[in-house]
Amino acid sequence: MFRRTFWFTAGAAAGVWATTKVNRKLKQLTPESLAAQATNKAIETGHRLKDFALDVRAGMVQREAELEEALGLDAPVDPGPALGRELPEPRRRTALGSTPHPNTQSIPTISYNRNEDH
Repeated sequence: MFRRTFWFTAGAAAGVWATTKVNRKLKQLTPESLAAQATNKAIETGHRLKDFALDVRAGMVQREAELEEALGLDAPVDPGPALGRELPEPRRRTALGSTPHPNTQSIPTISYNRNEDH
């Protein structure tokens, strides 16, 4: 009697465990979850690339100072943004079409409605 109860309980527990494990895996494989995982990886990679670029800049400034010292140049070294752990500001570009070309202002626009053909 106890043997059957034990195996019934063990089977029920194994079924619950397997069901929850499968449901977790299914939730991880939904398109929303995969997109979130990809986004997180991209952000993490971007942070690593930024840190790498900042380390390279700091190394360049340090090496430049060493070379100037070795060559006897007494020019002051401006560490710039490298030691401040900041990258330079990105260039701002105007959106395409925000300022129309001067020659296109005189051309009239003709709207075409496909529904009128039928």
